[in-house]
Amino acid sequence: MYSSSSVLKRLILINFLAIQLLLISSELPLNTTNEYLNHKCLVSEGKYKPGSEYERHLNNIIKMFYSGSYRGFYLSGMNNDNAILQCRADSYGTKCHDCFATALAKLRRKCPWYKGMIIWYDQCLLAITTTDAIGKIDYDNNFCMSNAKKLGGDKSAFTRTWKTLMDNLTTLATTTRGKDEYTMFSAGETLYKGDKMYGMVQCTYDLSLRACKECLVFNSVRFQDCLSDTRGARFVGGTCTFRFEFYPFLSKPVLNI
Repeated sequence: MYSSSSVLKRLILINFLAIQLLLISSELPLNTTNEYLNHKCLVSEGKYKPGSEYERHLNNIIKMFYSGSYRGFYLSGMNNDNAILQCRADSYGTKCHDCFATALAKLRRKCPWYKGMIIWYDQCLLAITTTDAIGKIDYDNNFCMSNAKKLGGDKSAFTRTWKTLMDNLTTLATTTRGKDEYTMFSAGETLYKGDKMYGMVQCTYDLSLRACKECLVFNSVRFQDCLSDTRGARFVGGTCTFRFEFYPFLSKPVLNI
C-alpha cells in the first residue's frame, strides 16, 4: 500500500479548507447529483483470468478500499496492481463510499476481466491499472464536456474572465501552506456581465504541487476549443479536473475570486 505523511497532511488540510470556506461565505444552492460521466477499458493492459493471482490481488485491494475512512482519497497497490479513488473535495464519508461502490459495480460490468480500467462520476474517479502511474500526470485518459448553449458576444472578454478565474483557482490549489501541505483543490466564483461564474479545480493527491499545476495548465490550453464560448464546460482526466458553470454545482460554499 502506498502512503506518505505528505498525503495524509493533504487529506487533513482539505477538510480544514472546507471549514474555512464555511466561515468565509454563506452556503449556496446545492447541486449534488452523482452523474455517470464516462469510462475507459485500458485494452493495452490485457485481461486476467478468473481465479488468477491478479484477481486475488485486485479483490484484496477492493477490500482495503471498502474498509477505508473515505476522507476523499485512497491509494493502494499490490505488486503490479494499483488503484486510486479520488472523490470530489465536497464528497467524503458516505458520499465518497457510495460513489466508490457505484463506480466499481459499473466498471466491472463495462470492463469485465480487464486489468486496467478507469471510470468517472460527478463525485469521484476510480482507476485500476497495472502501470506505475503513481505521482505521474495522466495525459491519455481524459475528455472534455461542454454546454450546448453558447454565450455569443465578445469571446475575448469571456476568455479573459474564464482564464483569470482558472488561473486564480489553480494558484490556490497548488499553494503550500507549510511543509508538504497544499490542498490540490479550490473552488470560487467571479462575475461575467453581471452573471456569477462558478469554477472548481482539483488534482489527485498523489501528484506533487508542480505536477498538479502542470496538469491543470496543460489541459486548459489543450482543450480550449471545448472550453470557450459556452455556458459551462468541464475537463475530466485521470489526474486532474476543472469545471466552470453559471450555476453552483458544489455542496460547499466557494470563495469570491
